[in-house]
Amino acid sequence: MPKMKTNRAAAKRFKLTGSGKVRRPHCGGQHGMIGKPRKRRRRLRDNGLVAKAFEHRIKLLLPGR
Repeated sequence: MPKMKTNRAAAKRFKLTGSGKVRRPHCGGQHGMIGKPRKRRRRLRDNGLVAKAFEHRIKLLLPGR
């Protein structure tokens, strides 16, 4: 039986929490920070959680986690 492969694109974008929820970064937080207000940059700093409806689909892409 071949090994199950992790989807590498998903592995770079999502992490699983200890309780099994899926964390994701907010969009727009990679570059161009000078043009964004301080309040917005502060909000982008924290990770968000994936919606419950999509959690199962993302976990299928991360089998070994």
